[in-house]
Amino acid sequence: MRIGVTYDLRSDYLALGYGDEETAEFDSEITIAAICGALESLGHEPIRIGGVRRLTERLVAGERWDAVFNICEGLKGVAREAQVPALLEAYDVPYVFSDPLTLALALDKGLAKRIVRSCDVPTPDFALIECADDIANVDLPFPLFLKPVAEGSGKGVDAKSRVSSRTALAHTAHTLLERFRQPVLAEIFLPGREFTVGIIGTGRDAEVLGVLELFWTDKASAHGYGYANKAYYEERMTYRLADDRAGADAADVALAAWRALRCRDGGRVDIRFGNDGKAYFLEANPLAGLHPDHSDLVFIARFTGLCYRDLIERILSSFMRRRPDLAIADAVN
Repeated sequence: MRIGVTYDLRSDYLALGYGDEETAEFDSEITIAAICGALESLGHEPIRIGGVRRLTERLVAGERWDAVFNICEGLKGVAREAQVPALLEAYDVPYVFSDPLTLALALDKGLAKRIVRSCDVPTPDFALIECADDIANVDLPFPLFLKPVAEGSGKGVDAKSRVSSRTALAHTAHTLLERFRQPVLAEIFLPGREFTVGIIGTGRDAEVLGVLELFWTDKASAHGYGYANKAYYEERMTYRLADDRAGADAADVALAAWRALRCRDGGRVDIRFGNDGKAYFLEANPLAGLHPDHSDLVFIARFTGLCYRDLIERILSSFMRRRPDLAIADAVN
């Protein structure tokens, strides 16, 4: 098949003057080359497209592909991850990974929590701070954990994210509101073990790839898997594949959340344990990073014995199960 690849190249945005944290979710040339190499080794013809504007130009010009492998994060707006799949649907082009509704919903952590909670998936109690006036109305027991409601890659998460007083709550909330120009999620801080769960598949066919437990070194910024800890993971983080009862509980909660949000093909769900010994949903990432050396989903695959090519094959196989018509057409051609 001719498979287009949509992505946001980080170096392009850095060249335009955007900062390191602003571009943290975007991909490197290493990632794009690795994906294209894996697709080619699987017998497909990868075609680099780029971001949403480049995709628009090529669609308007009449170019089409049998399918698109979409890892485009988008730049502006709380529905930015939904822009590329929405455009592809408008032009009836099949694509890998989740649909616009799921991507927009999962990026908004507050809405995602409301959905999973309505499906009986446990998530810590939370409040949404949409403006400074909302800070006084937060009625949750301390300590709390604060982060922007619609960011990824740990942006906005640092040592000040955990707050233990109303003064600290007000300071961190004001800072995040001003810095990110979006609502702030405040949730009860969970002090237990933290996991990220890799999932492959869609709906009833979805299955857990592996459960990775996160550990912070003495060089890490406290309390969260934030931007700095992720960026400098080699000195700040260590990881272990979890195969105990807690790992199994994390897998169950993650899979339930994945299905509740209707995520597709592949991604991650973050889980943390509370004082009660139970696993709780934190957030879902249906567009997980795919850097061959330092993305969590790739770590999980590697820990379970899958090479990078095999991971891409598993993701693509999930997509093909959803679109058997493409497999038939490819066989005929």
